[in-house]
Amino acid sequence: MKPMKPQMARWVLAAAGALLATAAGAHHSGEMFEPERTVTLTGTVQEFRYINPHSWLLVDIDNEDGTTTTWGFEAEGPQDLMHGGVRKSDLPPGARITVTARPMRDGRPAGIWSEIVKDDGTLLNWRTPGPD
Repeated sequence: MKPMKPQMARWVLAAAGALLATAAGAHHSGEMFEPERTVTLTGTVQEFRYINPHSWLLVDIDNEDGTTTTWGFEAEGPQDLMHGGVRKSDLPPGARITVTARPMRDGRPAGIWSEIVKDDGTLLNWRTPGPD
């Protein structure tokens, strides 16, 4: 097998780089969420999936008609959450919280959370660096 010519190798590397940059940009796109509108909902933590690449918080929201809807709130992975002072133990199942989030554009019960206030008044805002 002949070695690749330098000009061809540069072209292949440039194409691969462009493809990876496009895929990474699409992965981190916020297009699925409302850009300006937020919702604030109060409910009970069902589960906190403190995982990479994105954590998910599942919260049971009591509706005015007596039914319950489970909402999913996306956040960054554990490393970013820890940097912002949010630990997995902060949101155990059964905890009552109020979540402010940018909801999904398509109306599904999900969004990207910007802040959470626990029943004791503790504010969890993973975008603000914590004490460590």
